Amino acid sequence: MLRPYRELAAIPGLTALLCWALAGRLHLPTVPLAVAFLVVGWTDSYALAGVVGGAMTLGMGVASPLRGRAADRKPATPLLLATVSGYAVGITALGLVPVLLPASAWPVAVVVAFLVGVSTPPVTQLSRAGFQRLASGPTLNAVFTVEASTQELTYVIGPAAAAAVVAVASPEIALWGAGVTAVVGALGFLRALRRAGIDRPVPHERAHGGPALLRDRSLALSFLAAGAIVASLVSIDMVIVALARDGGVPALAGALAAVWGVGSVVGGLVTGGWTGPMRFARRMFAMSLGLLALVPVLPPVVGLSPWSVGVVLVIGGLTIAPTIAANNSRIGALAPEGRKAEAFGWMATFTTAGPALVLPWIGRLIDGPGPAAAAAAAGGLALLGTVAASAVHVPR
Repeated sequence: MLRPYRELAAIPGLTALLCWALAGRLHLPTVPLAVAFLVVGWTDSYALAGVVGGAMTLGMGVASPLRGRAADRKPATPLLLATVSGYAVGITALGLVPVLLPASAWPVAVVVAFLVGVSTPPVTQLSRAGFQRLASGPTLNAVFTVEASTQELTYVIGPAAAAAVVAVASPEIALWGAGVTAVVGALGFLRALRRAGIDRPVPHERAHGGPALLRDRSLALSFLAAGAIVASLVSIDMVIVALARDGGVPALAGALAAVWGVGSVVGGLVTGGWTGPMRFARRMFAMSLGLLALVPVLPPVVGLSPWSVGVVLVIGGLTIAPTIAANNSRIGALAPEGRKAEAFGWMATFTTAGPALVLPWIGRLIDGPGPAAAAAAAGGLALLGTVAASAVHVPR
């Protein structure tokens, strides 16, 4: 069971790359939580918080394929330095909007959030494409599983830290702190790329041509499944924020997100040692059931019980990292050589467009029927992703 992990640790530069990829993405779950607290406190509306958060994820989705394509063709250094600079400026401005403007000016926050999303450093695309250059076979599967598990650590550490800062300081400070983390993490990741010798793309005769990746049915369905995964998970994040805020305990959001992430990390580390095939559709279906299990323990079905919610989150979380890892591995296998970063860029588009489309709807469900209805919707989204995953043809 431990053999893939031993092989992973023996590859020069890979461990450092994994660690800095984690640091470079720590801000991704932190910023939406801070933005949600910021906008709800400013406008007193979860729906508007969903609109602002959706604008940010939409900006990420618009730019991701372009950044991925650039990473396939040009060195990583100028790409990362440019995006890091833009992201730092945007995060600073977004935190100042509620301080300087009245709540009626919320469209300004939507525009700034979109620009922040456009400027997000492409650490995810670069790291996943880089893994394919350093590992293969069962070791690569283990890499993707560890990567998914460490990604879940960001959902443990980031939201918990953001909620704590909100509780003792303010949403603005939490947002700016996340921005600092993004800058430091991206620069450290760039150094790890250089030390591993993969900061420049590998020349490939078909890297600049070929049909659009979205014309590949299996890739397109895998992208749709990825979008469903993230949309459903981000929906539960908003439910957690609502439970914490309406309960008058902001730190509860970080605690619930942390136990959810712990379950995911445990599930990922256990399955990462398996050498058999990753059965993505089965894992996706199991994740759907874990989300739907939240419905009977949420208001208005029952009164708020953090212990009950936490237990369900831990158990359901066991399926998250294995599901994400299986889809990442599948997309990496389906993408043509010389266009893997672009493929992961398209994946990022779908994983950001999904939340952008559903978060306003989820916000309305929370404002109206309540958190249980929002959790049911999240489970339904995951089931749609299961259907897409089942329809993918995987070459043998």
